Amino acid sequence: MSTLDALIVDVNDVFWTYLLIPLVAVAGLYFTLRSRGAQIRLLPDMLRVLKDRPAGGVSPFGAFTISAAARIGTGNIAGVATAITLGGPGAVFWMWVMALVGGASAFVESVLAQLYKVRGKQPGTYRGGPAYYMQRALGKRWLGVLFAVLITLTFGFVLTAVQSNTIAVAVEGSMGGVDSGWFPPLLGIALAGLLALAVFFGVKRLAKVTTTLIPAMAGLYLLLGTVIVVLNASQVPAMLGDIVGGAFGLREVAGGAVGTAILQGVRRGMFSNEAGMGSAPNAAASAETSHPVKQGLVQTFGVYFDTLVVCTMTAFVVLSANPSLGERGGADVTQSAFSATLGGWGAHALTLIVFMLAFSSMIGNYYYGESNIEFMTGNRSVMTGYRVVVLGCTVLGAMGSVSVVWNLADITMGAMVLVNLLTILPLSVVAFRLLSDYQAQRRAGLDPVFTRDRVPGLRGVACWEPSGTTPQDTARTTARS
Repeated sequence: MSTLDALIVDVNDVFWTYLLIPLVAVAGLYFTLRSRGAQIRLLPDMLRVLKDRPAGGVSPFGAFTISAAARIGTGNIAGVATAITLGGPGAVFWMWVMALVGGASAFVESVLAQLYKVRGKQPGTYRGGPAYYMQRALGKRWLGVLFAVLITLTFGFVLTAVQSNTIAVAVEGSMGGVDSGWFPPLLGIALAGLLALAVFFGVKRLAKVTTTLIPAMAGLYLLLGTVIVVLNASQVPAMLGDIVGGAFGLREVAGGAVGTAILQGVRRGMFSNEAGMGSAPNAAASAETSHPVKQGLVQTFGVYFDTLVVCTMTAFVVLSANPSLGERGGADVTQSAFSATLGGWGAHALTLIVFMLAFSSMIGNYYYGESNIEFMTGNRSVMTGYRVVVLGCTVLGAMGSVSVVWNLADITMGAMVLVNLLTILPLSVVAFRLLSDYQAQRRAGLDPVFTRDRVPGLRGVACWEPSGTTPQDTARTTARS
């Protein structure tokens, strides 16, 4: 098993280092230039759109919390600490760069997801994502099915097991060691029961669960993190110097350390905020909004919240509490920082936070799989089977080690990135045409409203009917698409 694990790690390193990271960087810079830095200059619009409240369906903020539930996970705690361990404090700087550049990719993929969404079975609900715009915009259903399989395996099954395992490890550690024979299965069954309550009530209930859970989760973590940084305020100037100096090798002896910082920062940033991966668009498509660009802006804000706020807090906690912690390996770095500053109760508090992070990620991961199962088939038995397998992965994940499965997930997530970016690069011209329409309406002092006749030549658009369109007209248009 260890040989297989090592082989998977080697393949994964080559795949990401020489193909995916360069592709992510080039695509993000291209989208930034084409949109004239929309992910930065339209920040005020992002905050304004978050307040929109539709008459029915999932609000833009509700869709934001669904995607945040999957984005913000244990990687924000353990992943950032690992990036610092392997790449030094300079990795934090490159995570920030990744968020700013990747925000453009997140904008494009989410605008496309909104444009090519379809109506769900429940009134006022929608579903969509990369699989849908691959079929409806490019006419390549086989490509959409390939992506749907990849995201269902990765998020619905594998990462659900990983999050369940993380909760089990954190709880066992916080309890000071329990009987490993009975505790993990019992905890796994309890987690599966909680997840079942969320997943069997549909996407509207799902949005309500995450809308409540995400602010509480983020607020508690940011509050405790702020306390730690304030208590270690004397370390902050040196910490900031290490971040900037490490990013450009100003304080490094070997030039290779700069490359390691860039590699770890970009890669961990990608895993954390998922910009360009094709996962968040599934949540973006579920929102009911008046213009696709609005939800693109909301999802871009999600990238910033994940990396520039939550991940940055983890980095500041680790580096300000005790910079020497960054020289150690292991995912216990953040927990050690909490304990070192707050005392023994800090470790218990972090266990609670890890539970909230991981469980909310399980909810978001489930929705991504559900949306893509619906794309592949409308068979209710298949959906029921999917839910049962997800709950089974929850139980099994709590019971065992998932190192090989996690490394396999790195490869499947990489495959998702490759397929999605190669799709949205040619389709981005459509997203930028919608951006021009949005900006024209804003300049006219209007609250932007989109209908598909505003951009001539669109094909495969099932929603966004002009006013006065009858249900029969919509059905005929959808059938032709």
